[in-house]
Amino acid sequence: MSKTILAIIALLSGVGLAVQVGFNSGLRERAGHAIPAALISFLIGTTVLGVYTLTTRPSMAPLAEMVRGPWWIWMGGIVGALYVGCSAAFGRKLGAGAWLGLTITGQLIASVVLDHYGLVGFTSHPMNGLRLLGAVLLLAGVALILRW
Repeated sequence: MSKTILAIIALLSGVGLAVQVGFNSGLRERAGHAIPAALISFLIGTTVLGVYTLTTRPSMAPLAEMVRGPWWIWMGGIVGALYVGCSAAFGRKLGAGAWLGLTITGQLIASVVLDHYGLVGFTSHPMNGLRLLGAVLLLAGVALILRW
C-alpha cells in the first residue's frame, strides 16, 4: 500500500476515534456507568472481529508461537479498555476537541520517547529539537482548544 493510502486510512481512523468518544459517552449514559459501557463496546467489537475472522480465515500463528513473544505484546487490550472506559466517562465533560487533543498529545509525547529509545518493538529514531517543538506546538493547540 502506498504511503498516501496509509495516511488516508490513519486520518479516517482519527475520525473514527472522535466519533467513538461520542458513541462511548452516549452508551455510558444509557448503561449508567463507564465500565459496563466499555464492556458492551468491547463485546460488540469482539463479535465483529470474530465474524470477520471466521468469514475471511486470515492466517494466524499457533498460540504456542504467540506466547513466546515478549510480555508487553499482551497489554494492548488493557490499554484499549482503559482508553474506552475513560473516553466514555470523561469525553463529553471535556468535549471531543479537548479530549482528543489531549489524547493525541499524549500519544505524540509517548511516541517520541518510544522512538527515541526504540521501546516496544519500534526502530530507534533519536529525539531532536524539531520533534520536541512539534510536541510543544500540539500542547499549545490543546491549550487553545481548552481555553475557548
